[in-house]
Amino acid sequence: MELLFPLLLVALLVPMFLGVRRQKREAEKVSAMQNDLKIGDRVTTTSGLYGTVVEVDETTVDLEIAEEVVTTWLRQAVREVRTDDETAVEEASAADPVVPAASEVEAAAPASAEETPGQTETRLTKD
Repeated sequence: MELLFPLLLVALLVPMFLGVRRQKREAEKVSAMQNDLKIGDRVTTTSGLYGTVVEVDETTVDLEIAEEVVTTWLRQAVREVRTDDETAVEEASAADPVVPAASEVEAAAPASAEETPGQTETRLTKD
């Protein structure tokens, strides 16, 4: 009975100790990745934004999120550096859209004719 309390403490403290060590190792890996950022890296931020590093400062990183659109982020906001495998899969899925069969297009399209450029201009310029 006297041995039960120390064993219980050990059983509770050992998993906590191991969990803290694992957490510290992961934090060091993320910190090293953020410190090793270089121009041209394709990254993902903690908010889910994809971008390419165009400038690196001591505390900030500038990401190009679209052509000629550059935003400034803290280094800590970078969650991961994307590898070429991930980007190739995403580009392939975006480049090969699913084309519906002609019968599906006819079923989904209304029977009315498309509007002419003149009708479009008239519709858009109305007050």
